[in-house]
Amino acid sequence: MAGGGGSPSYEDDEGGAGAITDINVTPLVDVTLVLIIIFMVAAPRIVNSPSIKVELPKAATGDETLKSTLALTLQREPSGGYAIYANGEKTDEEKVKVMIPEMLAKNKDLQAIIAADRGISYGEVVHIVDLVKALGVHKFALNTDPNP
Repeated sequence: MAGGGGSPSYEDDEGGAGAITDINVTPLVDVTLVLIIIFMVAAPRIVNSPSIKVELPKAATGDETLKSTLALTLQREPSGGYAIYANGEKTDEEKVKVMIPEMLAKNKDLQAIIAADRGISYGEVVHIVDLVKALGVHKFALNTDPNP
């Protein structure tokens, strides 16, 4: 070491440049930070993408609701009418009539959230609400888009 001082010297004894034997961590840190930024941007998009696409109606007073045990979704079909999904799986009214009492047996405080496509008539939505209430679910909510 020429000059002392405790810092490494990259010159050999003849004054020429020697081999650098230290690890340069700057590129490693740069790549790590870029990957963290990519994951920070991508994670919310992956988590918040719903499996069933419906166009929710807007409501200025809409509140966030906790995850429910039963999520009923009514999706408009191109041929007319609607399809019912229970917790993300396509079903029909008869299966819902069997499923709800089974779920109530496990959880007396069962909460249902009903989401309906904007194009579905009010009467059809009320029919599903009436069905859920008749089967014994006392806590339910209508899902809306909180951004009017």
